[in-house]
Amino acid sequence: MARLRRSADFLALRQTSGRLGGRCFSVRYRANGLSLARLGLAVSRRVSKRAVERNRLKRLVRESFRRERALLPAFDILVIAQATAAGQPGDVLAGELQTLWRRLAALKPSEGAGTIVR
Repeated sequence: MARLRRSADFLALRQTSGRLGGRCFSVRYRANGLSLARLGLAVSRRVSKRAVERNRLKRLVRESFRRERALLPAFDILVIAQATAAGQPGDVLAGELQTLWRRLAALKPSEGAGTIVR
């Protein structure tokens, strides 16, 4: 899976990136200069004290991203869970993620904040 792992990638997304938001998730995106979209997740303990709930949210986001990845532009994408996401039914979360992916797919890679220099 195309995942963000390096702290430099996360830092670049937090500092200079485009933003999209919803009720349960916010998204930061940045053109990556590659031919595929990559996903990073931030689900902190503030979202839920229970690791089971945090892991459930991560699984839902990863699965939704896996299904939509081919349609997304070449962005590094950081999905940040909000506290309102905890306890929401899966179909509500999936619907919001679907909306965010659709909004991202409409963007062009040049509309991101630039590429990450390695």
